[in-house]
This record gives sequence, structure tokens and C-alpha cells, in this order.
Amino acid sequence: MVEGAFQLVRAQGHDALTARSLAAALGCSTQPIMYQFPSLSELREAVYQQADAYHTSYILSGNGLLEIGMRYIQFAADEPALFRLLFQSGHFDGTSLLDLIQAPEAAPLLSAMGPVSSNPETDARRFEALFVAVHGYASLIANNAMSFDPEEIRATLTAIGKALLGKEGQEC
Repeated sequence: MVEGAFQLVRAQGHDALTARSLAAALGCSTQPIMYQFPSLSELREAVYQQADAYHTSYILSGNGLLEIGMRYIQFAADEPALFRLLFQSGHFDGTSLLDLIQAPEAAPLLSAMGPVSSNPETDARRFEALFVAVHGYASLIANNAMSFDPEEIRATLTAIGKALLGKEGQEC
């Protein structure tokens, strides 16, 4: 059921997920769905968790911070409905950007950057700036406000990264 709901959201967006739409997609009545998931919010949370695990696996298949950032943006281009579910459905309402960066789930991303300075707070702020740029690109692409141009985005992210890390004029 969760896989079917995941595929429904992936194809039609998170607003399309209802017991009736899932039952139609699965070729059954709503009864087994409501038995397994007494509230639609439980089913939505299970789908969210599957989408989050898929997203994490997708982006962490990149090697190094630039590639992870590019995979994050590529995910938004390839999976716009899942991107919107994960980042634009209100799941993080009331959470600050710093809270998100300091969450345990962000640890693999921070470790990809590695220690840049002797001050972890400075490193977190640099990562925050990179994240805002990457997430901005991804949001624009997921919402069809801009097309995905990997070469242009890579060049811009490289320039931002070099400026933040104090490596202008050097190869990263």
C-alpha cells in the first residue's frame, strides 16, 4: 500500500493521495487501506518517510559536496512531485534553517564538506549559504520556474563554493 501511495504521489503530487485514489490505483476498495491506515495522515507520513529515504539515497550517490548539491538539484528536475512533497508541503513548518542543518539527517551532507575551518559554527554557516543556493535552484526547477542547465548551475555553485571557502582562483 505504501509503495502504491508513493507511486501515486510521485506521478500526481501529494494532494492527489486520498483513500479513494489509492484504492483505484491498487484496484481494491478503500476498506483494506482504512484498516491498515486508520487515518490518512498515517499513510501520508509513511509515504513521506519512503520519499525521504529515496531522496537521501539519490543525493548521497554523489561523491563530494558539489556532486551532492548537483544530485539534489537533479532530484528536483527528475522528481518534482516528490521534491514538493518533501520540501514544500509544510512538513518543516516552524523549523529554522539552522535546525535543519543541525538535524542528524544532515550529518552526511556536512561531513561531505569536511572541516573547512577550526570553527564548526563557521563551517555550518558556510554550509548554510551553499544549501540556500542549492535549494533555491532545486525549488525553481521543481516548480517549472527555470530549466535545469547542469553546466551553468555547476559553474555557479563552484564559484559560490570557492568564494565561501576562500579558494577563488583555485581548483576545488
